Amino acid sequence: MSDFPGAPDGSPSAPGKLRVLAAMSGGVDSAVAAARAAEAGHEVTGVHLALSSNPQSFRTGARGCCTLEDSRDARRAADVIGIPFYVWDLAERFREDVIDDFVAEYAAGRTPNPCLRCNEKIKFAALLDKAVALGFDAVVTGHYAQIVTTEDGVRELHRAVDPGKDQSYVLGVLDAEQLAHAMFPLGDTPKELVRAEAERRGLAVARKPDSHDICFIADGDTQGFLERRLGTAPGEIVDVDGTRLGEHSGAYGFTIGQRKGLKIGHPAADGKPRYVLDISPVDNRVTVGPVEALDVAALTGIRPRWCGTADFAPGAYTVQLRAHGEPVAATAELDADGSELRVALAEPQRGIAPGQAVVLYDGTRVVGSATIATTERAALAG
Repeated sequence: MSDFPGAPDGSPSAPGKLRVLAAMSGGVDSAVAAARAAEAGHEVTGVHLALSSNPQSFRTGARGCCTLEDSRDARRAADVIGIPFYVWDLAERFREDVIDDFVAEYAAGRTPNPCLRCNEKIKFAALLDKAVALGFDAVVTGHYAQIVTTEDGVRELHRAVDPGKDQSYVLGVLDAEQLAHAMFPLGDTPKELVRAEAERRGLAVARKPDSHDICFIADGDTQGFLERRLGTAPGEIVDVDGTRLGEHSGAYGFTIGQRKGLKIGHPAADGKPRYVLDISPVDNRVTVGPVEALDVAALTGIRPRWCGTADFAPGAYTVQLRAHGEPVAATAELDADGSELRVALAEPQRGIAPGQAVVLYDGTRVVGSATIATTERAALAG
């Protein structure tokens, strides 16, 4: 384990201790991150974010990150570490910026990543803004990513050493100001060693399971969650040639690459499974077809955000298209006004949906992130 940085700029020799706000979800990672900050001599205050006006309606059994159980676990960890602890109510902001956005994106035929949105709008906007206003120097979280400070003082976001836990993908939206006040002390440590450290520190969350799925969908039924908010909207399921194969109760209940739950009832001529290829909210139509039709050769991303002070130049990069996806070689360039990012993939990739994020890397360094707006199928591109 490397020394915890002595200042937000990462310099271990920076004089004096810092006032640090530790975001404590109730899991093992954020507890160990807070403990390391306190052990490094910083003045640490723990805070748990209450993201629901009725936390009991969110997932229980340690699978989420915003239940009553989680807040109690976070408080117990803060007591063991010996730091003050508070609960901040950000439920209204979370509903507006994450839940409402999630529903609106699905209604528009896109597939959003609510965890990325939460990091951008809640943990590194609402939380950080409030922390700075209260006089804190930095926010520390249990994310698996690394901040590297170059010789000229530039802070860069890099992948974690544990590739299986790396979370740099969902942090690619952080700008220079946010990165200047962020600390990720777990980025240099594999997850199993973090759990072992938690046990040595006497933290009861040492063996608590990691959170899964979407925290605000209590039963894991995304389609049911959306139907309760958007209502039923029957429409057609068609083949690539326009042949009607069946009916759905709402196009929002599907995502690109989906195979199960189509309920078509008409086998394909070749006997092979069909997959969702396109979702059109305009005519409420879902198009299905063979798996090879999912291959995407290029894509366009909108609203690019550069991570830290990363300078973009057209050329070769690696890109990541899912939270735990494999890096893919690609070339990237901006349009004339810098509002769209064009990415050509070296090898076609499947299941890429508008609304997801494309994150650019230069080696292990995160360059930036954009929201996928359109994709170009490999078959159409030749």
